[in-house]
Amino acid sequence: MSPRSSSREEWQPVCRIAELEVERGVAALVHGQSIAIFRTQDDVVYALGNHDPFARASMIARGIVGVRSGVPFVASPTHRHAFDLRSGRCLDDTHVSVPSYEVKVVEGVVLVGQRRAAAA
Repeated sequence: MSPRSSSREEWQPVCRIAELEVERGVAALVHGQSIAIFRTQDDVVYALGNHDPFARASMIARGIVGVRSGVPFVASPTHRHAFDLRSGRCLDDTHVSVPSYEVKVVEGVVLVGQRRAAAA
């Protein structure tokens, strides 16, 4: 096993949680990828790939955050497709998803980890 095992993920600091507006997204370059970061009403922070597969543009961070049947989501600003903030799965077309990333907040700093495995 290499010295860098999957249990030792790389976490990249992005911003302070206090800098994130509730239910508003921001885009950040994390691990060389454009990532959309969201903070919900209950102070949970999520990170998804910022590329909208329907609009074929990097704009997920400009989407509208909401909850559908208990599922936190962001709706694409152009086509309004809803993506589960937890998994990246499209709620309107289950064959489509965007990447989701591990997130943790340590001492008020939002850290983004590796891309999660695709939801089954």
